[in-house]
Amino acid sequence: MTALIMTEESTCFNGRQCEKWTEITLLPEWEEEYYLVYTAKKHGKWVMLKTLKPEYAREPAFCDMIEKEFEVRYNLAHPNIVMINDFEDVPGLGRCIITDDVYGDSLRKLIDENRITPQILAKLQHELVDAIDYIQTNHIVHHPIRPETIVFTENIGNLKLIDVGYDQAKNLEPADADTDIQSYGRVLSEVLDHVPAKLPTLRKVAARCCDPNPRHRYSDVQELHLALERRNSNQLYILLIVFLSLMILLLAWLNVRKPKPAGGEVSASVTVQPYASDNEPSYKILQPSFVKWQ
Repeated sequence: MTALIMTEESTCFNGRQCEKWTEITLLPEWEEEYYLVYTAKKHGKWVMLKTLKPEYAREPAFCDMIEKEFEVRYNLAHPNIVMINDFEDVPGLGRCIITDDVYGDSLRKLIDENRITPQILAKLQHELVDAIDYIQTNHIVHHPIRPETIVFTENIGNLKLIDVGYDQAKNLEPADADTDIQSYGRVLSEVLDHVPAKLPTLRKVAARCCDPNPRHRYSDVQELHLALERRNSNQLYILLIVFLSLMILLLAWLNVRKPKPAGGEVSASVTVQPYASDNEPSYKILQPSFVKWQ
């Protein structure tokens, strides 16, 4: 890391002059296409700074780009996404997006150093997918998710995404959701290449995410969630059918125990019929029928 000797004086609460910005340090391993990333202390508190590279800093289009990213990300709130705090000028750097400090190791570094643990793999299965789901729910346009943009914080090891969007769309296009699923599959596949266990179920999930035929991939993040939890939609249908069957039996038992009213009583029955969908068994509930007891 390259340390920069930059300070800015401001008035402290006790009236003395103190340094607002200190220990500004470049993080070259977190460099992005148009941005440089720094760690620094603001009034003694660690934060991170994201600013345009010098060759783009005076270009109006790129200045608009970083301002738009701030506006899009400022209102995001998710435990696995780095939160933005402010957007201001920093001496020697220019206009910077200021985020929470996420000091730790990127997934890229952990892969390269063969430091993938079961805990990291578990977070990739749950926390990363939750973050992707949140981004899609908010229609955030972002760069493909890569090991370089996934950080595990020091000591605690929380998963944080550091590059989560630069624009917001009115509607999420199917192609955008599919790109996220492919990106996730590539990340998961590379991680699995660096763990000693075979983990065939996760291998199958990663392969389906990256299938060359888009129709064979997971249709959305919810389906991916179910696959990672080793469940599928057919199991949910079966659980629903079992629940409905139990409810019907309970209602029938209650009707048998109740005295029949003089005017007759109406009971309901529900028919469940299996049918084929995309070469997989599934089920549908037909129109309820009503029978009047005389």
